[in-house]
Amino acid sequence: MKKNICKPLSAFGVHCMLGGYTLLALFPIVLILMNAFKTKAAIFDNPLAFPTAETFFLGGFEKVIAKSHFMLYFGNSLTVTLASLALILLFGAMAAWALSEYKFRGNRILAIYMMIGIMVPIRLGTVSILELIVQLNLINTLTALVLVYTAQGLPLAVMILSEFIAQIPKELKEAARCDGVGEFKIFFQVILPLIRPAVATVAVFTMIPVWNDLWFPLILAPGEETQTVTLGVQQFIGQYVTDWNSVLAALSLAVIPVLILYSIFSRQLIRGLTSGAVK
Repeated sequence: MKKNICKPLSAFGVHCMLGGYTLLALFPIVLILMNAFKTKAAIFDNPLAFPTAETFFLGGFEKVIAKSHFMLYFGNSLTVTLASLALILLFGAMAAWALSEYKFRGNRILAIYMMIGIMVPIRLGTVSILELIVQLNLINTLTALVLVYTAQGLPLAVMILSEFIAQIPKELKEAARCDGVGEFKIFFQVILPLIRPAVATVAVFTMIPVWNDLWFPLILAPGEETQTVTLGVQQFIGQYVTDWNSVLAALSLAVIPVLILYSIFSRQLIRGLTSGAVK
């Protein structure tokens, strides 16, 4: 009898904890959205209040869209994020397939090398990266950001995808080989469809750091034509005066692509996180 009572109580406790964490995670986003539609005086008077007829103000959005190059920055961020994501998923899946399927000399050493890439922050090599980008004549280009973000995201992608590929039954691959199917077709037509949840998981985990990054755009692409959203927002932040209406409006617009991409990958993400939990 006690066990039957404890199960609903434990489930209720877990849901309360998850609900509390959800509210805590969403609070900053809701706060930004609320204050983006308020006057500057209303933001400082009561930042937790919703916009009213008296405090409603769209001047921040008008200034961001009409009087700045925000759409250019937005397009740069979107281009860099999507290009990096595509390369990370493609090369990460191919590397994971090679490491988990084929046994060759140095296989384990290469896998350990990839894992070290997760533990060592790429920012420690900023000086060397900057020197390499200058030598390649890629400074102030989006290509430089794409290459750096691809290198940054590959280790995690390889680790996650390798575990999923290793769980695919060997019989499927052997049956395809017996039918004369080539290795590339096996990878693209058999393996990739089966690891879609893992691909979505990698996409979400690598997309957000790339979109939100300020470090490498500031160092590698600070030019007016190559600035990203996070770097472009800095123009509204001054040493003595900060245009909070424009800052909050720009941040509100910058959140939209992340929410859209997350909604696209959310179902596959949940499947990837819960894979193997239920037989």
